[in-house]
Amino acid sequence: MASVETAAEHERILREIESTDTNCIGPTLRSVYDGQEHGLFMEKLDARIRNHDREIEKMCNHHFQGFVDSITELLKVRGEAQKLKSQVTDTNRRLQDDGKELTSSMEELQQCRVQQRNIATTIDKLTHCLPVLEMYSRLQEQMRFKRYYPALRTLEQLEHTCLPRAGQYRFCSIMAENIPKLRTQIRDTAMTQLRDFLESIRKHSDKIGEAAIKQAQLQRSLDSSISTQPRALLGRRSRKEAAVAGGAGTDSERQGGSPVSEQDSGILDVEDEEEDDEVPGAHDLVDFSPVYCCLHIYTVLGLRDVFENYYRKQRRKQARLVLQPHSNMHETLEGYTRYFNQIVGFFVVEDHILHTTQGLVNRAYVEELWELALSKIIAALRTHSSYCDNPDLVLDLKNLIVLFADTLQGYGFPVSQLFDMLLEMREQYGEILLKRWNITFRQVLDQDNYSPIPVSTDQEYKHYTSQFPLQDPELEKLPFPKKLPFSEFVPKVYCQLKEFIYACLKYSEDLHLSSTEVDDMIRKSTNLLLTRTLSHCLQYAIKKKNVGLAELVQVIINTTHLEQSCHFLEEFISNITNVPPDTANATKLYGTSTFKDARHAAEAEIYTSLNAKIDQFLQLADYDWMAAVQGGGTLDASDYLIDLIAFLRSTFSVFTNLPGTPVEHATLPGKVAQTACMSACKHISTSLMQLLLDPEVRQISMGALHQLYTDVKECESFARAGPVAGFQGDTLLLAFSDLRQLLDLFTQWDWSTYLADYGKPTCKYLRVNPHTALALLEKMRETSRKNNVFAQFRKTDRDRQKLIDTVIKQLRNLIAQHHT
Repeated sequence: MASVETAAEHERILREIESTDTNCIGPTLRSVYDGQEHGLFMEKLDARIRNHDREIEKMCNHHFQGFVDSITELLKVRGEAQKLKSQVTDTNRRLQDDGKELTSSMEELQQCRVQQRNIATTIDKLTHCLPVLEMYSRLQEQMRFKRYYPALRTLEQLEHTCLPRAGQYRFCSIMAENIPKLRTQIRDTAMTQLRDFLESIRKHSDKIGEAAIKQAQLQRSLDSSISTQPRALLGRRSRKEAAVAGGAGTDSERQGGSPVSEQDSGILDVEDEEEDDEVPGAHDLVDFSPVYCCLHIYTVLGLRDVFENYYRKQRRKQARLVLQPHSNMHETLEGYTRYFNQIVGFFVVEDHILHTTQGLVNRAYVEELWELALSKIIAALRTHSSYCDNPDLVLDLKNLIVLFADTLQGYGFPVSQLFDMLLEMREQYGEILLKRWNITFRQVLDQDNYSPIPVSTDQEYKHYTSQFPLQDPELEKLPFPKKLPFSEFVPKVYCQLKEFIYACLKYSEDLHLSSTEVDDMIRKSTNLLLTRTLSHCLQYAIKKKNVGLAELVQVIINTTHLEQSCHFLEEFISNITNVPPDTANATKLYGTSTFKDARHAAEAEIYTSLNAKIDQFLQLADYDWMAAVQGGGTLDASDYLIDLIAFLRSTFSVFTNLPGTPVEHATLPGKVAQTACMSACKHISTSLMQLLLDPEVRQISMGALHQLYTDVKECESFARAGPVAGFQGDTLLLAFSDLRQLLDLFTQWDWSTYLADYGKPTCKYLRVNPHTALALLEKMRETSRKNNVFAQFRKTDRDRQKLIDTVIKQLRNLIAQHHT
């Protein structure tokens, strides 16, 4: 069984050796050597070899004759092959000789084709590279001429279009590396120009504002003269043109053009240009190209928000600087002018930016800035205007504020708060006017001579009547020379009142107030002038030292005429305000009461001055209170009293124009003269009574009472003579009735009647006060006691002393009864 398997295995190996490549026979042979039947296999292999040899021999025997024939034919072919070879060699030689020129031509053609292909490739590459180089050259030129926005556009086209087409070249790589640097350089340069622009307009905003205010002023003057279509304030008409120009510039920029001029940022030099009718606008004075350029650049770079935030932040800072006034701004109008010019210039620039750019600033941002500015402007004006004490400066400031408000209102900014503040300043202006007119009135009153104005010609008369509305037909009929009843200060004060009204009217102009409001404002201010300023000045003039009676009388005459002129002032105010005086709720002037109070004060001062003069005479009184009673004859009045009566007669005769008295002084009104005369008589009576009751006079004799009785009779004689006309009956004598009844009681020693009738309406001594009588009696008792020391044994003196004691006791009982 094993031999069969071995034989089968050897057969398989043999077949495998026969069918396998000799290179792979190693493993097969190895399997034979590894086995136990090596010898058997070798036998089998030899048998197989022999078998194959027999087959080969058979085959060779079968094909041998054919082989021989083939060899014979092959030998024949060799000869022919040699001939063919020589022919081919000869043909080849001749072909080589003939093809040398063709080969040379082909090589030249090949070289030309290579060159042509290289040229085409080069042209193609140059076609892509030349635009890159040209664009880069243009970029360099634009950078050199500072045309940054077109340079940025060129840079963008170079980066996204030209460089990708050019391929990978070193110079392209260098350009690509430089593009971010160039972009940063353009951005930084544009920002630098913007900073220069912002700094420039900060420095020159006053110049811009000055031009804007001049334009507004010109517009207002044109509006007041003719009714035509108003020109736009500060280039308002050209704003649309600027916007259109800006839009056109944008289109040109998209095409690679430049929206900006080649000039630097800042203020253009227009001072050397010829002046024409129109004031240059903001776009004429300011080169806004740095703003537009920077805006376009940052927009292209995708940094528009960054630019907007930066611009607005910087402008807010500049707004705070512009709104900060100088510490000495209130000293001159130029300080306010510069302040307003800067503010107007700032907002004119912002308004121009608002209308010529899309979104760089918006209306909300501008309104926010204006609200901030308005609050700071009003606060600054309130502070600085409070330092001003010059009405002309305040008026100029008001006009400047109105022009400032009108200018900004023309740009759409709300300015109602400024006009409200002007109304507040109106109160301050009124106070300053009152101070100035207080000085003016005092100067007028101090410089006045308090004498009637003499006029020699009709021209002089008309001169004064044109200043003051004097209506006196009788005076007009008098021949020249003649005298006006009032002194110089009447027409001067009246003219100053009108000047004050004009000053108030000037402030009310252009405040957009109605005629009624202006009228009410003027009337209230005039009332303050009358009731406070003029009234105080008149009181000052009346009560100052060394004012004589003649001056006081003239003050009364003057105030009377000024009082009569008040309705003319009412008409004057109505004429300039076009408001009828009888308008409902119209404020009335208080001039009548003011001049009445002044006149009453002058009258009181006359009474006081006259009484003071009387006191001077009374100080000369030198009564001998211990004088004895003179037997027989009549006593003469005291010298001081005679002089006093003479003074009073002279005074009242001068100031009441009694017959025979020259008219050199103003005439005292009748009631005033009567009151002055009555006051003088009462003062004399009271003063004499005080002399009697003076505590320092401890003793009074009957002789002294007789002397006083004589003096009182002299006073009564003066009163009966009628120094002033108009008294009814013995009215003036009533001033001495208290003293007269007291002296009658003592000189007649009529105590029984006094004590019996006391308290009755028909009492003879009705005006004698028991306290006064008691005080005088006690002084007489002291005199009697002193005399009785030496005459105590005289019965008459003792009886008189007892009688005085008895009367004193009865008076005390009477006083006690009435007190109870």
